[in-house]
Amino acid sequence: MLTVSSLAPELAELDRQFAALQVEASELVAGLKESQFNWRPDAHSWSMAECLLHLNMVGDRYVHVLEKTLAEARDRGVLGQGPFRHGRLAKRILANTEPPPKRKSKAGRSFTPAYGQPLTAVMPTFLHLQGQLALQLEQANGLDLARVKAPAPGLGPVRFNLYLTFAWIAAHERRHLWQARQVRNHAAFPAAR
Repeated sequence: MLTVSSLAPELAELDRQFAALQVEASELVAGLKESQFNWRPDAHSWSMAECLLHLNMVGDRYVHVLEKTLAEARDRGVLGQGPFRHGRLAKRILANTEPPPKRKSKAGRSFTPAYGQPLTAVMPTFLHLQGQLALQLEQANGLDLARVKAPAPGLGPVRFNLYLTFAWIAAHERRHLWQARQVRNHAAFPAAR
């Protein structure tokens, strides 16, 4: 197992971001009752549970895509060293993903969460997926993060390079944790009973 210090600088930074997201999500739901976790501000908004379940759905798909992509890249020997940088399009994609949302977008049907999920199922899955993403970062170490392309689930034939893929996953998680924080901070958020 690699230590963070042995990761390429870009991957070490992403590893730090995923660890911070774990802490943020844990703190966000600490002490919540099921009714609070599943409370919606209105009929058209997601609950905290739905925000996190959506991240689980997207994260699970990406972990599988990354496992396959990284194994294929290793087999092909697509190695490289950074520094790696985001181009203009990648920067724009990330800026549009980061919170607060610049524009609202609807999740695809395969990533639309079901209402009424238990905290005891959603949070352990989220934390497990963060660990899986950290393992994928380790597997990506030494690969050419700019040349290796991974499919973007839900976007048809679109493929992003590994550096953008990992950065987008982190930005997407920040976006939905921000969204969940807005639910928890809502003036009508129910008190614990």
